[in-house]
Amino acid sequence: MINQYPLWKYLLLAAILVVGGLYALPNLYGEDPAIQVSPARGATLDETVRDRIDRTLEMAGVAVKAVEVGEEGKLLYRFHDTESQLKAADVVGSDLGTGYTVALNLAPSTPQWLRSLDAAPMFLGLDLRGGVHFLMEVDMDAAVKQAEERYVGDVRTLLRNEKVRYLGVSRGKGGVVVTFRNAEDLAAGRSLISRELGDLELTEGSIDGSFEVVGRIKEAEQKAIRKFALEQNITTLRNRVNELGVSEPVIQQQGQSRIVVQLPGVQDTARAKEILGATATLEFRLVSDDHSPAEAAGGRAPAGTRLYHDRQGRPVLLEKRVLLTGDYITDAASGIEQQSGGPAVFITLDGKGARLMTNGTKDNVGRMMAVVFIENKVDTKMVDGKPVKVKRVVEEVINQAVIRERLGKRFQISGLDSTREARDLALLLRAGSLAAPIEIVEERTVGPSLGKENIEQGFLSVVVGMLAVLVFMAIYYKAFGLVADLALVVNLVLIVAVLSIFQATLTLPGIAGIVLTVGMAVDANVLIFERIREELKIGNSPQAAIHAGYEKAFSTIADANITTLIAALVLFSFGTGPIKGFAVTLSIGIATSMFTAIMGTRAVVNLLYGGRRVQRLAI
Repeated sequence: MINQYPLWKYLLLAAILVVGGLYALPNLYGEDPAIQVSPARGATLDETVRDRIDRTLEMAGVAVKAVEVGEEGKLLYRFHDTESQLKAADVVGSDLGTGYTVALNLAPSTPQWLRSLDAAPMFLGLDLRGGVHFLMEVDMDAAVKQAEERYVGDVRTLLRNEKVRYLGVSRGKGGVVVTFRNAEDLAAGRSLISRELGDLELTEGSIDGSFEVVGRIKEAEQKAIRKFALEQNITTLRNRVNELGVSEPVIQQQGQSRIVVQLPGVQDTARAKEILGATATLEFRLVSDDHSPAEAAGGRAPAGTRLYHDRQGRPVLLEKRVLLTGDYITDAASGIEQQSGGPAVFITLDGKGARLMTNGTKDNVGRMMAVVFIENKVDTKMVDGKPVKVKRVVEEVINQAVIRERLGKRFQISGLDSTREARDLALLLRAGSLAAPIEIVEERTVGPSLGKENIEQGFLSVVVGMLAVLVFMAIYYKAFGLVADLALVVNLVLIVAVLSIFQATLTLPGIAGIVLTVGMAVDANVLIFERIREELKIGNSPQAAIHAGYEKAFSTIADANITTLIAALVLFSFGTGPIKGFAVTLSIGIATSMFTAIMGTRAVVNLLYGGRRVQRLAI
């Protein structure tokens, strides 16, 4: 019988409608202002800590809406309003101190029965609602100091290789200080340094009968170092954001030393803060066999050694010479160490790093090698009633192991506290180290107050555009217009559902893509309905006109939508930020509108007219 669908097509349509409706539904429930409490490395969140937080909030008079225990023991406190959220973050952060990270959050208030189906609302961009904004300051002086430290090593190696006698090389007086015994050695050393290291501006001096040359990095080179540090940090932060899986991030330079990072739709702001602000790296050093670490801890470390401590606070005496740093790591993956069953990080080095590791271990088989974890942190302390930021460096030995054989390109490190620390360390090493330390000088979670006007205007634009199209179609095409209106509503629901399933981020340009899709979605029906009218005018029966309208208009509809989809894909491939947001919603809208305008409306029309003798059509 003409114009009838088989039962399986109706069942498929019904299933898609039900699934689409379920996964679009969480967007109606909104979000709660919340704080997320996460343990720092080595800390735990147990019932004692939770009771402490509860007492702190109760004493501060902050009403809690709900408390949830998230992944890896994180605590999520929901509140009724933003004021309570901000007050809670201040009092809890002050009470817990540096052992825990307290971050502002916007937690979806999706019912549990929907969450059990993995149904979650789509993310909203910073220009609408939700997400976190970081303003980061790059320590440019540290970048120059690091360059001076590199020159110290370069000068020492250069003089040693050329057999030029010197007393010492160190960093001081705003540059690299090289001390010689006499004027002849000074002249030879200065000539060599000037010839081989042209970026150093040399001046001479004399103290207590010794002769010295001070090499200061030229101003042009300092500018280049600062520029490189900023660019390298932006690249590293972008890699770390990619590892976090954030869609449509904004990472851009602000001024000469600052970086703006916007992470729209981020729910775990605590982890984002830890990963972005961390400056962790590794150093591989040999354990000193000739001296006792206990004696060094009680006095002064012997020449050529340096005293460290492991995570239990025990002294470890290591050689000053660094076998390898984290700069040569090309890949790092977390996993489980087979022998002990504990967390481990599996390291892959580049070619130069592999050679350094091979050369450093081939003559030291049987000796102990230690892995030193280095992390720069910034603590905020109250001094005379004002917050003061204090920088500190955490250096600890996380692993000591006997070198069983010559190591090469791939090896593993263990001794980590948890699988979470192994994952975070692998992420940092994989994303690359920062060229200079950074400090988060401003952290802001963008909530409803900032994006309220944008939300209202965006919602109004969708509603007005949709109502205008609905009224036009109903008046101009009558019953068939109402069918197209039904398909348009379903199309909008499906767009929201797809965005929610893939946890995409909706921005203002994305809303523009939806509004454009609303207008384009009825184009297919206009072509079909006009074709049906033409078929009726030439004398075809209503059933034949319906069949011909859908069949003959399909190729035109497909051509028009495919060309638009190609343009959207090009925008997504070459665009950034807002342009990608527009391309995503446009692409999804094209796919869903093709489905609803052709298959969806055909199903409704078949139910209304298929298999019956119809004298005329309301079109």
